[in-house]
Amino acid sequence: MKGRTMADTDTLCEWSISGMDCGSCAGKIRDAVGGLPGVSEVSVTTMNERLRLRLDETQTGRERVEAVVRALGFGITERDKAPGAAAGVQPAVPALAPRWFQTAKGRLVILTGLLLAAAWALKLLVPGPLGGWGFVVACVLGVAPVAQRAWAALRLGQPFTIESLMTLAAAGALLIGAAEEAALVVFLFAVGELLEGVAADRARNGIRALSDLVPRTALLETPAGTREVAAETLAIGQVVLVRPGDRIPADGEIAEGTGGIDESPVTGESLPVTRGPGDSVFAGAINAESVLRIRVTREASDNTIARIIRLVEEAEEARAPTERFIDRFSRWYMPLVVALAVLVMVVPPLATGAPWDEWIYRGLALLLIGCPCALVISVPAAVASALAAGTRRGLLIKGGAVIEAAAGLRSVAFDKTGTLTRGRPEVTDVVALAALDEPGVLRLAAAVEAGSSHPLAQAVLRRAEGMALPEVAEARSIPGKGVSATVEGRRLTVANPRHAAAAGALPPDAAEAAATLEAAGKTVAVLFDTDAALGLIAFRDEPRADAAAAIAQVRALGLAPVILTGDNQRTAAAIVGALGADYRAELLPEDKLAAIRELAAGGGVMMVGDGINDAPALKQADVGVAMGSGTDVALETADAAILRDRAADVAALIRLSRAAMRNIRQNVAIALGLKAVFLVTTVLGITGLWIAILADTGATVLVTLNALRLLGFGGGREG
Repeated sequence: MKGRTMADTDTLCEWSISGMDCGSCAGKIRDAVGGLPGVSEVSVTTMNERLRLRLDETQTGRERVEAVVRALGFGITERDKAPGAAAGVQPAVPALAPRWFQTAKGRLVILTGLLLAAAWALKLLVPGPLGGWGFVVACVLGVAPVAQRAWAALRLGQPFTIESLMTLAAAGALLIGAAEEAALVVFLFAVGELLEGVAADRARNGIRALSDLVPRTALLETPAGTREVAAETLAIGQVVLVRPGDRIPADGEIAEGTGGIDESPVTGESLPVTRGPGDSVFAGAINAESVLRIRVTREASDNTIARIIRLVEEAEEARAPTERFIDRFSRWYMPLVVALAVLVMVVPPLATGAPWDEWIYRGLALLLIGCPCALVISVPAAVASALAAGTRRGLLIKGGAVIEAAAGLRSVAFDKTGTLTRGRPEVTDVVALAALDEPGVLRLAAAVEAGSSHPLAQAVLRRAEGMALPEVAEARSIPGKGVSATVEGRRLTVANPRHAAAAGALPPDAAEAAATLEAAGKTVAVLFDTDAALGLIAFRDEPRADAAAAIAQVRALGLAPVILTGDNQRTAAAIVGALGADYRAELLPEDKLAAIRELAAGGGVMMVGDGINDAPALKQADVGVAMGSGTDVALETADAAILRDRAADVAALIRLSRAAMRNIRQNVAIALGLKAVFLVTTVLGITGLWIAILADTGATVLVTLNALRLLGFGGGREG
């Protein structure tokens, strides 16, 4: 309720709603529940079938909220009473959807179909007026549940609903003697609603599939041995055993074992990645090779899958501007069409003496065309399908507003370190001096660096992996300069060129070689003893394998890529220049923020960063995209996240957004186009009631099916 302050007695409540198939359903619940005293912050989402609100139970009890929802014809269950809630795991959608004939809409189709068939049989067996009464009975019994929902909506202040229009049309048709057509229309209405439900349920399957990724049980290691427990009961710090072929039951880190992990269910990464002790793994990923012992680092309610589901749920609430416009448009569209229907019924008979029954019939058909269901669902259906398609491919998008913004970009700004580069230095060159060869330089340098955790030391050790290193004594760090140690009886140091020169160990030829490497944007370390330099080792944070392709694909989409980096001009030119994009170097976080503002002045801008150091720029951009395999920051700080950690997926995200907006425009054209055509043909008397109901429910089904095409989005290179 607007203007109401939050009371101490307010409680955040959640329910699962069944029977919602379109935006109109969510709107009816939102308006009805939002009008109750003590209710505020009402949120109704269709894809995950959730009602969330803040409730002052001193004014309205939960049972009153549930009664209102049930009166509108929907099922409702408190989420904390759903299976699994005791362990803190809230289901995003029902774990198992009922078969179509088990639903209320399915039963209505069967009932109206049987009644219509019986009426036709009676007409054949009993010719004359008596046979026509079968259609009256079929119509009245079939429309009764619809009329009940229409009456409930009317009492709650919602006169313009599809149920009320359907009830008026059926009653009017009976009054003018069109009972057979009225019964057929009731049946077609029921079929249309059922098809809407089936299509909406198909769209929800993507989220259901996420919920099903996490196994129900886990093999927990205890002092008494291994025992099977429910995965949702696992606590942080416990160790689980995961056999080859099993799904990992919780987010954690590998305590023992090394093997390939298939992360495709979570990140969309098609190839298994090798993980070993200390590496993080996701719940739902598949252990492809060897037995692993995994230490749990997150509870079931907070694992990567659960967080993705929550973010997908929240994304549905972030409605696109187009959706908000259509929602406002539909609020006056339906009353306008109802007014037009009344004029069609009344004006021609009064003005020209035309037959009342003929023009009342045409007006009733217009009533059925007046429902904006197809129009209202045109945007959210496409957005929901795009969100599901993106999630399956490791593209987490937080709502329709992000999709619309991403489809209208003019430029894409990339952070360099950790986004277009690997984020850690690698050895690029080993230059032997004196009597050593390159392996000898690497072997001695690795021995000196063996006890250091510095990123450059780790790069040397990775490059020297597999070498037999000599024993080291008296190792010590030289702060800000390097490391020294006694190796094979002599004192060796690995330090920067300036320290080596100050120690008198860097002759002119070695200094020139070091300067050449530094001019190429590389960091240089010198291995030297007390007398002279023994070798040079160069490092650089190398571009990702797909970095150049990512820039090329963004440019192919007609967008201007620009790279923002804190590196100096020399390093930026050496690394970034090869990627074929403009760049800006020596930027502090506030400089990146200013650069994003400057780019935004020329149109929509996307910022792609690691989600940690680039938070201001990510927030300032029209669309902030975080790289990272399911990290907290990557999932929570930006508008979208690329879970596969692939730079090339930036272009895929933009292509998906553009495909979604094309789909939305197609849906709006289908919804309005069909209604416009049949509105004209109905007024002219060319089409009647049953065509009118097809214009409504048929358009809704077509729009939904068109939106479902996005589920097959493959991320190809179409613009």
